Amino acid sequence: MARSIEVHPDTDIPVLRIEPSRGWISLRLRDLWTYRELLYFLVWRDVKVRYKQTLIGAAWAVLQPLLTMIMFTVIFGHLSKIPSEGLPYPLFSYSALLAWTYFSAAMNRSGNSLLGDAHLIERIYFPRLIIPLCGVVAPLVDFFFGLLALVGMMFWYGIMPTWSILTLPLFLLLALLTALAVGLWLSPLNVRYRDIGYAIPFLVQIWMYASPVVYPVTLVPERWRLLYSLNPMVGIIEGFRWALLGKEITAIGMIGVSTITVLMLLWGGATFFKRMERTFADVV
Repeated sequence: MARSIEVHPDTDIPVLRIEPSRGWISLRLRDLWTYRELLYFLVWRDVKVRYKQTLIGAAWAVLQPLLTMIMFTVIFGHLSKIPSEGLPYPLFSYSALLAWTYFSAAMNRSGNSLLGDAHLIERIYFPRLIIPLCGVVAPLVDFFFGLLALVGMMFWYGIMPTWSILTLPLFLLLALLTALAVGLWLSPLNVRYRDIGYAIPFLVQIWMYASPVVYPVTLVPERWRLLYSLNPMVGIIEGFRWALLGKEITAIGMIGVSTITVLMLLWGGATFFKRMERTFADVV
């Protein structure tokens, strides 16, 4: 939205005029900083609603990846004998699930965010980008609870963090940007076509098995790895394993390709979102 202040010719009272943005690249990112307090309160609201009237509260943030890790360890680690690159399979899978659980929750919330906050869109002006951004920031609380569980597992298996753990915030930021980029594409489409909301869980499920969560990247044939790395979660998951477990990194090129893919998705998603936001209040 573009804003301008005019003086009413009869009353000399300043009038704030809000109009649709023009062009594909009028992102007005400065407005996000201006409305940062709104972002804070929306995130705080989502966190409180998530754990309100729950029996075990934040423990769900640990149980979900932990129980999934146990299932994957039994099925893929012991029965299917999938290699884990010299790491204990529980740590191998949990470090990937830590990244994936955050990404899937953030993408799901961001993709459905506009419909969930339709009452705000219809009533007041604020940068609409705040809504999907809130959807990817709120799950960070769950991520940090899950990270504490991983630290405990690392001590149990006698694996100590190395200097590479300092790069973890960079890979976490990359996961956040990936979820935001996908959310910026899906949330406007979900406003116009409500069946997108039903497709998101299916997309998450397919995407997980297309990412190296239960298997190492080395199982992918060399000739397909460049194409495979167009999946942004490939570089992110490999980065998480390297940062947390000190695993020898053999996919620097794949991480670079994944990063470029994320930035392209984010730029395209932001311009698409700003273009579509002109009609949000009409069709939400």
